Amino acid sequence: MDHRNERGGGLLRRVDARRRRARGPIGRGRAASRRGLAVALALGAAACLAALPGAGTAPPLTPPLTPATTHAAHVVAATAPTSPTSPTSPTTPVLDQDFADPDVVRVGRVFHAYATNAHGRNIQHATSTDLVHWTVDATDVLPEVGAWVTLDPPGHVWAPEVFDNGDGFTLHYTARDRAGGRQCIGVALASSPDGPFRPVGDGPVVCPTEQGGAIDASSYTENGTRHLLWKSDGNCCLLDTWLHLQPVSWDGTRVTGEPVRIVKQDDPHSWEQGLVEAPTLVKRDGRYVLLYSAGDYRTNAYAAGWATADALTGPYVKGDGPFMTTASFAGAIGGPGGQDVVTGSDGQDRILFHGRGADASRRVLYAADLGFADGGRPVVRGSKAVYEAELALVHRAAVREARDAWGGRAVGHIDEPDSFVEFRVFAASPGRHTLTVRYGNGSLDDSDAPAAASHLLTVNGTGAGAVDYPYTGWDEWSPREVPVDLREGWNTLRLTKGERYTELDAVEVA
Repeated sequence: MDHRNERGGGLLRRVDARRRRARGPIGRGRAASRRGLAVALALGAAACLAALPGAGTAPPLTPPLTPATTHAAHVVAATAPTSPTSPTSPTTPVLDQDFADPDVVRVGRVFHAYATNAHGRNIQHATSTDLVHWTVDATDVLPEVGAWVTLDPPGHVWAPEVFDNGDGFTLHYTARDRAGGRQCIGVALASSPDGPFRPVGDGPVVCPTEQGGAIDASSYTENGTRHLLWKSDGNCCLLDTWLHLQPVSWDGTRVTGEPVRIVKQDDPHSWEQGLVEAPTLVKRDGRYVLLYSAGDYRTNAYAAGWATADALTGPYVKGDGPFMTTASFAGAIGGPGGQDVVTGSDGQDRILFHGRGADASRRVLYAADLGFADGGRPVVRGSKAVYEAELALVHRAAVREARDAWGGRAVGHIDEPDSFVEFRVFAASPGRHTLTVRYGNGSLDDSDAPAAASHLLTVNGTGAGAVDYPYTGWDEWSPREVPVDLREGWNTLRLTKGERYTELDAVEVA
């Protein structure tokens, strides 16, 4: 469903004498799709896994927005159900130990998760029946690597991908090739998802040494053909990083066709910091949605983006920014990425990914509800999505140019009893969410003293109380948090004039 954004039919009204007039020309709201995350990421060197000496660094980036102090607002809200498999909070780890680059496969009623080397194991393994509570396997499911691998330093085995091949299970893994010195993708087989997986073949299944090697295998099947997605590890040696799609045998032990390049890092998406990696491909509502990670995985600038296509081999068009960042999780999860998508037992899409929590030395496992809006835009519960006020339905109010507002514009003159700004926002699953209103309040009381103001909030046509705004001054923007109960999919949030006067820059939903 499209997110319609248009001006209401109201006339511009005179501002109260105690309220500064809106400066600059009054703009007209334009039809547009919902804006993505308005986040700039911090500086970070472009590195991936164990890059070789001489690797290049990413170009400088604009530092991220520093979150202002957020105040909790008083509202009245009804209790709504949460997703059956949702943890208490999307920002709470479901497995609080080092468990990077997770891959998840469902076998019967059990979910099997695999992760990059740690705790003396080449590949880690854990199981769950609900994607929330996990039991860690004490054994190494890949006790031996292929003879082509050099484990120097020891334990450098990365980014597992496991799938049911019909006769057993296939594991793709990344390790360093002894002959070429680059990281490449190997394959191992097992009769059970619990392993042990045993290497097959005399060498790696994908190893383009001239492109910097290959890492981050991921599997996608369609019309009886299995495809392997992988990244050319060009950031090791000042080359482009491409994500590829390549047909392979059903058991994944050999390639059966040439790779197709689908996306690479590019300058308009500076948040990528010179590299893309960790591809995951799904098909939703007839469109192909490619999720990927980008940036330096060692820093909080690591993030996840997306691209969509109408055909399997593309062309893929990138989204307008990352959908998971440190900032979108309000700093609670650092450097989210390395994602995988699985459908839970309740039919809900879930995204599992690593990130840094209270202990920044570890990349722990998170799980969150996932939905797809606007023809493929991923929406993750707990990750803030931005909806700018000037793109909302504006009635008897006015869009104006505004200093320091996101996008350079805001909505003012919300002065009449029937003035409102109405947002259509998307929720991945039903239940309690956090609405953050970015506002500016320069109201004065009868004695010309700074005064609080408010808006009345309705959610899907039902009153949800008042959002109270402390004084900030005009063109001084501050966040105000409101708990709201949303249904799965599209919701309508309306902010109507309350006490005194407040301008709106944007809202965020997490």
